[in-house]
Amino acid sequence: MFFWEDLLEECNKALMEFNPSNEGIRRRQLFDDIRFMESEQGWSIPLGRFQYSRKVYYRYEDLSFSISNQPLNDAEAEQIKSALQIFTRFKGTPQFEWVNEMIPMLESRFGLIDRKNEVIRFESNVDLKGIEFLMPLFNAIINERVLIANYKDFKSSIYYQITFHPYYLKQYNNRWFVFGLNSDKLVPNWNLALDRIESLSETRLKYIPSETDWEEYFYDLIGVTRPEGIGIKEVALRFSPEVAPYVITKPLHPSQKFKNDPSGLEVRINVIPNFELERLVLSFGEQVRVISPQDFCERISQRLKSAGHLY
Repeated sequence: MFFWEDLLEECNKALMEFNPSNEGIRRRQLFDDIRFMESEQGWSIPLGRFQYSRKVYYRYEDLSFSISNQPLNDAEAEQIKSALQIFTRFKGTPQFEWVNEMIPMLESRFGLIDRKNEVIRFESNVDLKGIEFLMPLFNAIINERVLIANYKDFKSSIYYQITFHPYYLKQYNNRWFVFGLNSDKLVPNWNLALDRIESLSETRLKYIPSETDWEEYFYDLIGVTRPEGIGIKEVALRFSPEVAPYVITKPLHPSQKFKNDPSGLEVRINVIPNFELERLVLSFGEQVRVISPQDFCERISQRLKSAGHLY
């Protein structure tokens, strides 16, 4: 026989075991939770209330009942169906073979066989070279492992080895990059493109944690390249009226400020000018003009002239 005091004691004992600093719940929270468990949104539990002397004790009317054996309600089933639709996007992708086994099991366990057609699709490239290194790098970061990477950058014709302490994975323009410490060159923000990696192997070397706030590191950048010796600059751009709505609804950078009028859109962003920013500006072709800074304006002008010589 469990009276409400017994239930409250057991709940708080479990909460204390999970988190010793937890202050527990009080009588009102207990009864709110019981009402939820009895509702259709909860588990519709068959809870009985039985008089004993002047007090009431609680137990399931069906003593074999367990919420662990309850079927999903409609709302929960729809949520899991939607989640499975997303998981199916990873089927067949290297390092995600477990999805092939998990989806049929979930569909069978929760009675979700009658799936609808897909309603969402992510931009992805399952054939992207180097994608097989994504999970090993992720595990190395989580478990703090030092790696030996056989790598060939765009400037090299042969592979070379790097002793690498991985810290951060970032995707940009459908390519994956990993940032970490190159302990051979003592560079703490070394950048490896996954599609340029030949192989990875773990070492027993001591892992050196990063002190970099990587969210902050990338905030002033478009893309992944951070040029040495170049600080943050205000870049001013003038867009034609035709592309103004696109740039307003899809900002170039979180710092973007703009002034819009019938003659066009003036945008100002505070970033570190880099190769990716140049490519982004060039992608707008004749519908954008760089106003400032002057050196960035000259680089874009020179690249456009070089492109013009090809025609």
